[in-house]
Formats: sequence, C-alpha cells, structure tokens
Amino acid sequence: MARKSRDAEDAGIDEGPELSISPEKVCFVIVKAREFDAKDAVTEPDPGSNPSDDKDVSVLEDHSDDPVVEELTAFIDSLSEDEQIDLVALAWLGRDDYSAEDWAEVRAEAADAHNARTAEYLLGIPLLGDFLEEGLSQLGHSCEEFEMDRL
Repeated sequence: MARKSRDAEDAGIDEGPELSISPEKVCFVIVKAREFDAKDAVTEPDPGSNPSDDKDVSVLEDHSDDPVVEELTAFIDSLSEDEQIDLVALAWLGRDDYSAEDWAEVRAEAADAHNARTAEYLLGIPLLGDFLEEGLSQLGHSCEEFEMDRL
C-alpha cells in the first residue's frame, strides 16, 4: 500500500509503498555490496607474507574468508524475514524485472521464493548494489543522505 505524508498528499505526490526494511539498512547493504563487487580474482591464494610488506593487496582480492562477505552475510541473516523479502524484491525491481507499480506482485513472488539462503542468493547477484539503489529510487527513496553521513 502506498503511503503519503500530509505535504505529499496535499501536493498529490505518492511516496511509494511502505517498506518493511528501512532505507538506511538497504543503503548499508548497497555500500557493502559495492565493496564486495570491487574485489578482484585471487592472484596468490596463500601469500604467507606480512600484509604491510606486500602493500596489503590481498584486501582487494576475493578470498573465501573475506571480511566484507562475512559482515554482509551476518547483517542480512540478522534481518527479519519481511526485511529479507523486501531486500530481494528491491533487487528484482532494480534490475528492471518489474516496475514500481508491480511492488505488491514482486514482493509476493519474493515471499514465495524466500528461504534460509537469502544472503548467499543476494551476494551471487552481480551489481547487487546498483540494483538495490535503483529499486529504492523507483520507490521514491535515496541513499544520498546516508552516504553524506558516512563518507
């Protein structure tokens, strides 16, 4: 169901459907997903050297014990089922599978597909951060304020 603030209602502006997940949480996932997407292939699986000696380049590689993946997985796993469903639905909306008018439908499909592997599924989507940002944008939300406070 779309919600309208008094000012938006007076102006006839629709603020979009109410989300179960806060835009701030989605923005956090976007920032972390972009950190993860920036990773490069592992060039030396077991360097055995001091990170300061090799200029800490391994932090830019996609290792299995990547702290960004661990943090993002733990964060997504800690979300409620409704928040996880919204996150998946926003990703689907953002990759142009649906339009904002289809929110109820896309959310229902995400609810039907929900399982215990939401984090793994989402981290397997290339450009996840971009899709989530686009999905939020289609529903009238932005990460601009979130990014300004954190950068």
